[in-house]
Amino acid sequence: MRTLDTPVKQIRRKIFGEVAKLGFESTDDSLIHDIEAVPYNIVQERAQYRESIYRERAVASERVRLAMGLSLRPENKAVHLTAGVEASNIDEKYYEPPLMQVIPSACSACPSNMYEVSNMCRGCVAHPCMQACPKGAISMVDGKSHIDQAKCVKCGKCKSVCPYDAIAHKERPCERACGVKAIGSDEQGRAQIDDKKCVSCGMCMVSCPFGAISDKSQIFQLAHALREGNEIIAEVAPAYISQFGDAVTPGKFHAALTALGFTNVYEVALGADIGAISEAHHYAKEVATGNLPFLLTSCCPSWSMLAKKQFPAMIDNISRELTPMVATARSIKKEHPNAKVVFIGPCAAKKLEAIRSSVRSDVDFVITFEELWGLFDAKEIDPAAVEASSSLHDATAAGRGYAVAGGVAGAIEACLKEYYPDVPVHIEHAESLAECKKMLTLAKVGKLNGCMIEGMACPGGCMGGAGTNAPYAKAAKALKGYLASSTEKLPSKELEEIELN
Repeated sequence: MRTLDTPVKQIRRKIFGEVAKLGFESTDDSLIHDIEAVPYNIVQERAQYRESIYRERAVASERVRLAMGLSLRPENKAVHLTAGVEASNIDEKYYEPPLMQVIPSACSACPSNMYEVSNMCRGCVAHPCMQACPKGAISMVDGKSHIDQAKCVKCGKCKSVCPYDAIAHKERPCERACGVKAIGSDEQGRAQIDDKKCVSCGMCMVSCPFGAISDKSQIFQLAHALREGNEIIAEVAPAYISQFGDAVTPGKFHAALTALGFTNVYEVALGADIGAISEAHHYAKEVATGNLPFLLTSCCPSWSMLAKKQFPAMIDNISRELTPMVATARSIKKEHPNAKVVFIGPCAAKKLEAIRSSVRSDVDFVITFEELWGLFDAKEIDPAAVEASSSLHDATAAGRGYAVAGGVAGAIEACLKEYYPDVPVHIEHAESLAECKKMLTLAKVGKLNGCMIEGMACPGGCMGGAGTNAPYAKAAKALKGYLASSTEKLPSKELEEIELN
């Protein structure tokens, strides 16, 4: 399980804090100067992580652009740090794909899928590595095994038979983390993302130890809008539990968001409750009767993109019910038609879901929990130190359980058993894109007919998302306690009648 309190995360938090401060404090006259100062505020006297202060500032500059919602600058021409900032100096700026981008100056051009003999090789008499190699790629050089990379087919048989574990399998961490094989190499050996394959889950971003992959942000625009004092309402994903420390109760979290300038706070679990009831009805009506062979959940945007990109024949099997984010946003807009709605959650891919043209999202801003820390830092708000206000109480334990893998399927199953007791229930779920792909392959060949299939792109579900602050195991344990304390366990069947179109 990845560790979240790393230098890379600390650098990202500093960048988000500085960029949020720009949105809260900079004027039209000072903005250009203030943006140019950020890399120098971040990297001061000496380089900490790279060979020179100049490279660190170059990387920081590109991070600033992405945090402003701008694209990276080209390497082969002179483009000023603030070029195009006029288009971002607004309250409303939607994400422009591609969302995930490799910062060239930060990438270390790690070896891609390569087997190499380490100094642990003892030059043993048996030479099992040579015997196992099907291509004759291994020979003895100066008494040690040597792999001819031109002949090697990367089968790994040599590594599996070495008694000293002296053969290392080197592959890019970002490439290893990508479940859709969207990571390749450019002409200089640096990581390159194939946007046709990428589903924007962000696992490559959180797996790169050099912090060379980053996503775009709306944090500047949101800070700017909050400064204006307009009606801005937060909808918070259920994975928020424990993301800002053990001492931050739901009441304190609500109060901290109010201190930032949000006029109201809703739980996205409200939309999850609506979705669970709707999905249960859909399953009973369509799948249990044989009208559909199986039904795929739609709340994870990366899972949906995977199905649409690699299994296009299954598009009709993807649920058309509103995702929790969209259902909650529409509920908010019905009560507050002039408000701006901000989704706050653990997911990078939600940034693209909010702008898709196929379904109106009613979401104006999307930020992650990681980016929210930057907003708190910019306003010097410590969520643990604020006085708690009213707690969040819009949802049931079933809806809040969407935050972990199996939670969506579990909520739908519980609703089916409660409200459709005569309908047989068949539920499957997968977490991580690699496992999701296997599940979709089984469904494609008819192995999962009659099933409701939940897919989560991130290991562990939403609480393992790219925009989280807390380790998964800790966050999941805290969520379990939160679910147990929830007053209502299942959503009312009456939610099925809500009109949100």
